Amino acid sequence: MTEMVFGAVSAKSGEPIISHWWRTVDRVSLLAVFMLFAIGVLLGLAASPPLAERNGLGAFHYVNRQMIFGTAALAGMIFLSMQTPTMVRRLAVIGFIAVFFAIVMLPFLGTDYGKGAVRWYSLGIISLQPSEFVKPTFVLFSAWLMSASADLDGPPGRLMSFFVAVALTLLLALQPDFGQAVLVLASWILMYFIAGAPMLLLIILAIGIAAASTFAYNNSEHVARRIDGFLNPEIDPTSQMGFASNAIQEGGVFGVGVGEGSVKWSLPDAHTDFIIAVAAEEYGLVFCLFIIGLFMVITIRSLLRLVRERDPFVRIAGVGLASLLAIQALINLGVAVRLLPAKGMTLPFVSYGGSSLIAAGMMLGMLLALTRRRPQDEMSEILTRAQ
Repeated sequence: MTEMVFGAVSAKSGEPIISHWWRTVDRVSLLAVFMLFAIGVLLGLAASPPLAERNGLGAFHYVNRQMIFGTAALAGMIFLSMQTPTMVRRLAVIGFIAVFFAIVMLPFLGTDYGKGAVRWYSLGIISLQPSEFVKPTFVLFSAWLMSASADLDGPPGRLMSFFVAVALTLLLALQPDFGQAVLVLASWILMYFIAGAPMLLLIILAIGIAAASTFAYNNSEHVARRIDGFLNPEIDPTSQMGFASNAIQEGGVFGVGVGEGSVKWSLPDAHTDFIIAVAAEEYGLVFCLFIIGLFMVITIRSLLRLVRERDPFVRIAGVGLASLLAIQALINLGVAVRLLPAKGMTLPFVSYGGSSLIAAGMMLGMLLALTRRRPQDEMSEILTRAQ
């Protein structure tokens, strides 16, 4: 009975691993992820050739790299989705410690590639952005601490996770990478709420965030410039936001046609941060709504599966990963339509980028692993019917 309730029995006797994985994984969410990647390749074919031409590279240089990184990301996602929650937690804790150390060392060993923010490690033919990998591992590390605090004589996990979240947020803000800092803090607050945080503490956190934002605005030219640009009712037509806004308006409901868009020739980040502008111009509003729908499917289905979860770690970590995916997509899309200040954040599995693609694969793989059906789900239904 105990094994059935808490999920120690993971498969039928003699059942192959792949068969058991296929039977228990959320296949609809899995299909949605593959569709997002296919859309990313499709949009990459439209958005990246102009950049490749400007850089003296082959027309499909960035598309080929996206295929390579994307294949590795999907393989990693499937591998992680086959693991047990315990194994996923162990891998994430080890990964978080390693990536946190990498972020600490960025000011000494990292590079900014001329973009004014030291966020990358140059590894020869490829670069590594640790902040992309710290997000999913941080979520599971914090969920581990929070769930441990609920144990009898357990450690003060919630308080420990708070200090880790503050330290990580400060490290990201110092790069500066305020977008990732906001994303990490937002996902942690949602997890803390699920873990049973008192409302008074959440109000205090909200006041603290408002105070920190005001301080950043008054003391950081980078932050002030982006906020002022966002609040300015007039958009500079030669800015990235101006090009993106014009492209979305030109696309209308059904777009101007495949390959007929012009924004990709003007936007330097058309294949990364503003990929949705290319989609809106060439394929229209309907296609953009379809992309949004795919993210909604993954998020909502994951949350519905987690509602029945008994394990505190799985429930908290799953909510954290689902919210991480949803908030990152929301920020990227919100920036493109000028509902949010520019933050330089990719659209998971759609935007180009090796680090972002592989990190998204890790995030979705962990989420799929945590939302797989386990024997406890079946037992919970039996107990409900018996009452």
